[in-house]
Amino acid sequence: MAIKLIIIIRKDLKMRRGKEIAQGGHSVDAWLLERLISMGERFSPDINGEYWYNLMLSKKEKEWMETGRTKITKQVNSEKELLEIKEKAEKLKINCHLITDSGATEFHGKATNTCLSLGPEEEEILDKIVKEIALY
Repeated sequence: MAIKLIIIIRKDLKMRRGKEIAQGGHSVDAWLLERLISMGERFSPDINGEYWYNLMLSKKEKEWMETGRTKITKQVNSEKELLEIKEKAEKLKINCHLITDSGATEFHGKATNTCLSLGPEEEEILDKIVKEIALY
């Protein structure tokens, strides 16, 4: 069973490459940040100095953290497509995080949905949603 995290980037926005990378990075961090915030001050390193073992991670998330943290990047051509994927993921109870850029450096000051992350989750489950979506 392969555990992966999928990053889906909107190509229609024609973001600068660095902006796309930053937005994808935000989407990868989002699920972990959610866990850290939920733990509050209980977050501390274990005996080996490793932090994530003390987090309230699922078995799949722990496996993903311990086996290379595989990430796959895919692309969509509209906000509509991005939001449809998010809706499908939520129906399947797949961990997903929509990233909305504030618009400070691009998008003329307008908050804009730029990307989405799905997982970490089993590849077979993710494929129900993203198998036909083009790789980035």
